[in-house]
Amino acid sequence: MVIIRMGNGDSKNIFDYLTLEEFTDIKDFAKGKKTPFLVVDLKKIEDKFDELVHLMPYAKIYYAVKANSMPEVLELLASKGSCFDVATIFELEEVLKLGVTPDRISFGNTIKKEDDVRYAYEKGVRLFVSDSITDLKKIANNAPGSNIFFRIINEGGEADWPLSRKFGAHPDMVYHLVIEAKNLGLIPYGISFHVGSQQRDVGQWDNAVSQCRYLFDSVKADGIDLKAINIGGGFPAHYLRSAPSIDTYTKEITRILKDDFGDNFPTIIVEPGRSIVADAGVLVTEVIMISKKSIINQYEWVYIDCGIYNGLFDTINESIKYPIFSERILSSKDCKEIILAGPTCDSLDVLYEDFKYSLPTDLREGDRLYVLTTGAYVPTLSTNGFNGFPSLKIYVLK
Repeated sequence: MVIIRMGNGDSKNIFDYLTLEEFTDIKDFAKGKKTPFLVVDLKKIEDKFDELVHLMPYAKIYYAVKANSMPEVLELLASKGSCFDVATIFELEEVLKLGVTPDRISFGNTIKKEDDVRYAYEKGVRLFVSDSITDLKKIANNAPGSNIFFRIINEGGEADWPLSRKFGAHPDMVYHLVIEAKNLGLIPYGISFHVGSQQRDVGQWDNAVSQCRYLFDSVKADGIDLKAINIGGGFPAHYLRSAPSIDTYTKEITRILKDDFGDNFPTIIVEPGRSIVADAGVLVTEVIMISKKSIINQYEWVYIDCGIYNGLFDTINESIKYPIFSERILSSKDCKEIILAGPTCDSLDVLYEDFKYSLPTDLREGDRLYVLTTGAYVPTLSTNGFNGFPSLKIYVLK
């Protein structure tokens, strides 16, 4: 029944992720439907949101819309009282259409056009994130008097998908940005950071919060009282490589905040995305072809009808390793290591070549594979038109 063997000798079973009843329900639901398609279970998203509220009752949750912007997902989270972090005016419109008031929205992208800042301000948004002087001037000119989070750079540590280099600035630079923001008539509100998506090293928050403490103290000497810390996302989803439980993260982060700021720590904002929606998705795909590149090569290439351009973009550089299982799981006894690739005419569209997945030795063309933990980014990163492939079909379970 075990069909994925890890490089460290560990093995993974589908029932580490789904109950037999859930797996049977997915197989029954998939019958007669043309692959590839994604099934998203809203109840699992609701449970993840409720769990985070319970574990961090002091925090304001700003769901990162980029992770999954399906209207059904946004509507559910809006009804639960979630706030929202948007990266573009297009995401902003999607949230506003649901009746979410602008005081529940943060414009979290540090890279934005002047017109977009003005548009967001006209719609009522008053919370922006920045990491450069040019961006601050855009905000000052087009969103006067707004509250500003200043994003510090973070190297990412053990994150499967690091967010370093492109975003944030060194704390010494951030200090000068805080001073300049006040001079520009903006309101220095707090410090923001992101330790990287699917971060496995809880200690990364310790280093980032200590930098926040340094900046809070430094600007206070200049008469500026910062009010909040945005600790970003980075909490884990249930992928192939194990991570600590969410309660391990939240307990440690709470301890870190108290160590640096005492019991009366600042307003805390958290921006979960992947950890809220990832576990709710199951992608169903079909084996198109199985081949070898040479007679003596031990590895077969397994091509499926869903690849990087059909939503599995997070497999770039084999960064995110999804749990992948064959429909033969209940009958197969032996497995073989394979190379997994997508269907398009692009050599980039190879999902896993260095990391070897184990699939049943009797795997056949036409068999279906189930890719778990695909509720995050898969819905938003499916192209429409490359090689003529349509966007990924998505079904919602309520």
